[in-house]
Amino acid sequence: MKAPNFKLSSTSGKIVELSKVKSKFIIIYFYPKDNTSGCTIETNDFNKLLSKFEKLGCTIFGISKDSLESHEKWSKKLNLKFELLADEDKTSLKAYKAWAKKKFMGREFMGTVRSTFIIEKNKIIKEWRNVKAAGHAEEVLDFIKNY
Repeated sequence: MKAPNFKLSSTSGKIVELSKVKSKFIIIYFYPKDNTSGCTIETNDFNKLLSKFEKLGCTIFGISKDSLESHEKWSKKLNLKFELLADEDKTSLKAYKAWAKKKFMGREFMGTVRSTFIIEKNKIIKEWRNVKAAGHAEEVLDFIKNY
């Protein structure tokens, strides 16, 4: 499946256009909210494994609907070595169907479905939905090692 393109503001201070990223593999993971427990676990795990991902030719982007200002504070707090992208209008979230109806304590609402995509040559080669944060980065790394 073709990977939907997007242009989003990044913690690097640049606009990232997915179709122009030069990398063997692009990993994008959508997460609900900066500075929350599950999102911190997942993001820290990707950060800890970053050098292993980079050796395999991967570029990683974390995406949420939080503001760029929120991303910058959180990125600094976690000492992230990869970029977070701000999608306040939910363009990429919707394009990747990561913005969907969720249920919590009997209540339905729209929210971010924790999801990860691996993209190679502008095509999605693997996707995970309703990801459990702990251990997920290792699972993604294992997939790429064995691809």
